[in-house]
Amino acid sequence: MSVADTVHAPTTPQAAAGGRTPRWEPAEALRRADPLIADLLAAEAERRAESLQLLAGENLTSPAVLAALGGPLVDKYAEGYPGRRHHTGCALADTAELLAVDRARQLFAAPHANVQPRSATSAMLAAYAALLRPGDTVLAMSLEHGGHLSCGSRANFSGRWFDFVGYGVREADGLVDLDQVRELAHRHRPKAIIAGGISYPRHLDWAAFRAIADEVDAYLIASAAQVTGLVAAGVAPSPVPYADVTVAATHKLMRGPRGGLLLCTAELADRIDRAVFPFTQGGAAMNEVAGKAVALAEAGSEAFAGYVRRAVDGARALAAGLAGHGARPLTGGTDTHLVTADVGPLDITGVEAERRCAAAGLMLGKCALPYDPVPAAESSGIRLGTGAVAAQGMRPEEMGELGDLIGALLRGGPDARITGRIRELARAYADRR
Repeated sequence: MSVADTVHAPTTPQAAAGGRTPRWEPAEALRRADPLIADLLAAEAERRAESLQLLAGENLTSPAVLAALGGPLVDKYAEGYPGRRHHTGCALADTAELLAVDRARQLFAAPHANVQPRSATSAMLAAYAALLRPGDTVLAMSLEHGGHLSCGSRANFSGRWFDFVGYGVREADGLVDLDQVRELAHRHRPKAIIAGGISYPRHLDWAAFRAIADEVDAYLIASAAQVTGLVAAGVAPSPVPYADVTVAATHKLMRGPRGGLLLCTAELADRIDRAVFPFTQGGAAMNEVAGKAVALAEAGSEAFAGYVRRAVDGARALAAGLAGHGARPLTGGTDTHLVTADVGPLDITGVEAERRCAAAGLMLGKCALPYDPVPAAESSGIRLGTGAVAAQGMRPEEMGELGDLIGALLRGGPDARITGRIRELARAYADRR
């Protein structure tokens, strides 16, 4: 069902492109009701203003999405689906959800979309629930090679309920070893193959994964949370034409609410919907659904596409800056907003790199690397993303400078000049969103 003819909501491409907004301040009602939390939130806003965010999973939610999240749908309990709710008073909530679904289907050219998952992990859980039974074999990227916790970690439901087999990347070039994927698929005959991970910086060959899945009669699930925004902007190839189910995220590069999104074939639509509600979730958070509708509209704008291209160009410049100081970008660079780098050549661990950068006002994350002899708790890798700084309007040349600053910091230790420049850049872009 489409609502395009009955509801017209304007997009706000200027928000997706990044523009100045006032520094966040707690509302007076919050100040009066809970000054401790008000002060905490104000301090968090100040922390962000004094530092640069290069954590790959973080971004700045667009102003329009923030407005939707704080709107009256935050109070609405709308258990079920449009036209089939368990409570009354849901007509406008239905319209908001139908808008989000319609926009998701159009943006990603998907036969069916479910916008209710509260996170990409809960969306993955629903995909498993729709397609698998406990004990089924699943082939997915191994955690140490860039796979997500929901793809086989024993600490996660996935590793406890299903029999996971891990594929990896080649040691020589860091690229996914499709020959290994095919060999493992034929040996283990999995019920599903998962393509994608959280720290792989190159585009995946979705068609090749589809072909392998067809050879062993397996479902293909695309783990696309990290690349959802890239696909929306037309900067990365879409998994939707190839995957039975695509698991996406509406935050990260999409700049929407923290949440998940499921795209699937028409044949699986009912199974996916029932796996989300009532099997894995209760009532959806309707303010988040409204925020997703806004983000999906913004992601269809040329301003958003320009923002994503700037993030990718910046990531390439960032990788080059790191390489100039002896750090080793995995795969030799990136196709995306992600950079995964080996800092081992600098005689430093990922944990120490994370600590030094945080002390200088630059937030990034340690990362396990394939074939790394250093224990995962320490690691030799760092993972960075350019989504947040690109949202603030930072240009690729400045992101390249960040790579140079990080490299110098990791190679030489604390330096007042480096820290001063990082703080200067943070303040220059603090009020932009």
